[in-house]
Amino acid sequence: MNIQELQQEVIEYSKTIGIDKIGFTSPAPFTELKNRLLRQQELQYQSGFEEPDIEKRVRPDLIFDKPQSIIAIAVAYPSKMKVRVVSKKGERRGIFCRASWGQDYHHILRKKLKMLEEYIASKVPEAKFKSMVDTGELVDRAVAERAGIGWSGKNCSIITPEFGSYVYLGEMITNLPFEPDSPIEDQCGTCTKCLDACPTGALVQGGQLNSQRCIAFLTQTKGFLPEEFREKIGNRLYGCDSCQTACPMNKGKDFHFHEETEPDSEIAKPLLKPILHINNRDFKEKFGPVSGSWRGKKPIQRNAVIALAHYKDESAVPDLIKVMQEDPRPVLRGTAAWSLAKIGGPEAKMALDHALGLEKDEEVLAEIKTGLSRISQ
Repeated sequence: MNIQELQQEVIEYSKTIGIDKIGFTSPAPFTELKNRLLRQQELQYQSGFEEPDIEKRVRPDLIFDKPQSIIAIAVAYPSKMKVRVVSKKGERRGIFCRASWGQDYHHILRKKLKMLEEYIASKVPEAKFKSMVDTGELVDRAVAERAGIGWSGKNCSIITPEFGSYVYLGEMITNLPFEPDSPIEDQCGTCTKCLDACPTGALVQGGQLNSQRCIAFLTQTKGFLPEEFREKIGNRLYGCDSCQTACPMNKGKDFHFHEETEPDSEIAKPLLKPILHINNRDFKEKFGPVSGSWRGKKPIQRNAVIALAHYKDESAVPDLIKVMQEDPRPVLRGTAAWSLAKIGGPEAKMALDHALGLEKDEEVLAEIKTGLSRISQ
């Protein structure tokens, strides 16, 4: 087997199956990353969605027997909708982040990695693989950075010269000794636009993120959202693109290479009021194919309630009253009370007064009382 020839064949094949960029790196431990992860742990900046064992995140040899190299891939996704829908009075809309516009990227990349595995195995039957996308042990961005896919920007995203940071990442550990590529030089320079654009100050400094303050993380939580973040979320239903849209490297970057990454605008930017009352079956049918649905409908519904307050949408008051009075989940009832107080008006105040005498949950009661104190001012 000529490994250089095989590597070139793999590169050429990857282009035919919709992999927009491919790179190779060694399976050596990610020593510098380990220090950063330990610091994140010490500061309690993790999201809690990560692999908890830091050693597994930085040592490929702990998750794969005798690894020889890692293949990193990137697939570009659009930053603009071909079919635009407009949020207007009485028909306000929420927004999913761009990474969740098309079909679930986990499925898209896993399919491409599987095809890559099968291709390599057809050439080298004894080849072994372990592929992962996002939910695996390794840190996708660290692998991609070392494999020359792009550099790690101050916004903690991989930025490629070709596609900006609008790329999905995945990787494959293998027992084949492919030749490693060289990392790309950091091109952020003195720019701090992403840090300046972060609504909650989650980007502590270039390359350091406090996930607990990141809107992308907060939109995925299921409990009551701390009040300091409610105003910041705006109309976001899932994820946040502020640090990406502010990045000069993303200016003019919009690629529509893959049908499966194209957004359905009614899903990517849906009407808010119908979300409040959607049942499990309809939610799964409408939003199930996108990655933003992975935490279920509760966070999306809570965020929709907050978004209606952001718009001060008076037409939503009856819907919010129904949620406050009838929803079995305290988080939805309490958030609806907060939203009604933000929108204000006699109907909202009357509903809050009425709910005060009926509600039993202490957290919801606290939201109602706070709302009444504000609406009376």
